[in-house]
Amino acid sequence: MNIKINFENILFLDIETVPEVENFSDLPEYKQELFAQKTQYQRKEDFSPEEFYNRAGIWAEFGKIVCISVGYFTNFDSKDRTFRVTSFFGDEAKLLEDFKRLLNTHFNKIPHVLCGHNGKEFDFPYIARRMIIHQIELPEKLNLFGKKPWEIPHIDTMELWKFGDYKHFSSLKLLTTILGIPSPKDDIDGSEVGAVFYKEKNIKRIVKYCEKDTVAVAQLLLRFNNEPLIETLNIIHV
Repeated sequence: MNIKINFENILFLDIETVPEVENFSDLPEYKQELFAQKTQYQRKEDFSPEEFYNRAGIWAEFGKIVCISVGYFTNFDSKDRTFRVTSFFGDEAKLLEDFKRLLNTHFNKIPHVLCGHNGKEFDFPYIARRMIIHQIELPEKLNLFGKKPWEIPHIDTMELWKFGDYKHFSSLKLLTTILGIPSPKDDIDGSEVGAVFYKEKNIKRIVKYCEKDTVAVAQLLLRFNNEPLIETLNIIHV
């Protein structure tokens, strides 16, 4: 495929989420009941709400963002091409405000777009919902109200791989493997992030994992466009 877009106008991103509190019992009773109702179809009779709570981070209503990693290209058309990566982590309201400030300051023009893997179904709406919960006004790139499909400034590498097959799901790990891209999954996976956050209290490990996924998303789009992959030496952490 040939993505007709300037790669320097793309902000690649990935987020990591966890349940809003460590244990189901830490939720107030009314929210325990709401979680039970929300997950009834997924749980069926196999799990109790408490047993299922370790998955709460996938829902913006019961989870929170602990890291947003972003990456962008500079000097894309020269031999000095570099990919710059930075992360926002810690207090959720603050990291959302900092992320919004980045968008409004550096990625607020019409040509600018956001890119994630399964971003349209997960990352982008999750960020928007958590901003609303924290009463943060949405930045233009996440405010989709009234926009036509072709006006939405988002690229989704999973959607590109579907080629119109809406039933098809391919993980980031699967695509990086079959396309010969160095795998970012060499430490933890998404199911372990909650334990690393609450048990280990190791946010740096989560940030490192999130940044590797962000690089992998950029690698996928390069590969889709038959562009050279990013060399390790050309990744700059800022």
